[in-house]
Amino acid sequence: MTASEDFLTPAAARMVTEFAGHLRLERGLSPHTVRAYTSDVTSLFAHLARVGGGEPDQVRLADLRTWLANLQAGGADRATLARRSAGARTFFAWARRTGRIAADPAATLRSPRVDRRLPPTIAVDHARDLLDGLAARIAEVDEPVARAGRQRDLAIVEVLYSCGIRVSELVGLDLPDFDVQRGMLRVLGKGGKERTVPLGRPARRALEDWLSVRSQLVAPAARSAMFVGDRGGRIDPRVVRRLVHQALAQVPDAPDLGPHGLRHAMATHLLEGGADLRSVQELLGHSSLATTQLYTHISSERLRAAYRQAHPRSGAQG
Repeated sequence: MTASEDFLTPAAARMVTEFAGHLRLERGLSPHTVRAYTSDVTSLFAHLARVGGGEPDQVRLADLRTWLANLQAGGADRATLARRSAGARTFFAWARRTGRIAADPAATLRSPRVDRRLPPTIAVDHARDLLDGLAARIAEVDEPVARAGRQRDLAIVEVLYSCGIRVSELVGLDLPDFDVQRGMLRVLGKGGKERTVPLGRPARRALEDWLSVRSQLVAPAARSAMFVGDRGGRIDPRVVRRLVHQALAQVPDAPDLGPHGLRHAMATHLLEGGADLRSVQELLGHSSLATTQLYTHISSERLRAAYRQAHPRSGAQG
């Protein structure tokens, strides 16, 4: 039990546990998302307990607003406040729907507007140097196991950049998810939604090379896991994040990004190359086109250049 959970009343602790089970079993959310939601609700009840409340059926809208105000005063940014309020709304809507409380205090709770700017991404040249650098490292070793590990590292980064999949999706890949003939990956995304994404030629080749030596690292417990760690088990997301950070550190002038930065890069580079927004949405597994539209501002210069070149009234002609 964490320090925050120590403050929860028995009723609140029981309801948070039941809510986590609902998210995991009924909605099929990932462990990471379940932890985020339950952390938000635990934060609320811990706050209420400290100020003399904490029972789920006694929470009022004013309590929720005070909680968010305290978080803001403590330095929480708008994105954090928006996520916290969304977690509270989801929790109380579930509690009201299932008869655990009589009224939903969060029904009219509004989230602060979030600054929807994307985090930094990498340029095409950075991506090329990143992957070329990982490929060059393979030739530096002759020992089979060490060489296999470096082939795995290249395959991981190639797949992340080629497909734009999330770390959770990558570590969850199994061998049958790779359609070798078609060069496609079957990916299980958020909420258990399945999608199929194409692999570029370099990523496909890197993945095939890794799978040809996978047997040198895999342990029986990993079974059909596509990517395994140095100890032979299914690779841990933290290992993947560390790999990307360390590899980018070797690229001059590249920002310090993790795997999600490669996802942003993939989407940005596709749009800059002329891909349509709907296709990028499908590849990323976004449920809303509005989420994908965040990437369009990065491509605004390309669009303006195309307009000036093609439109007869752009002012660039005659």
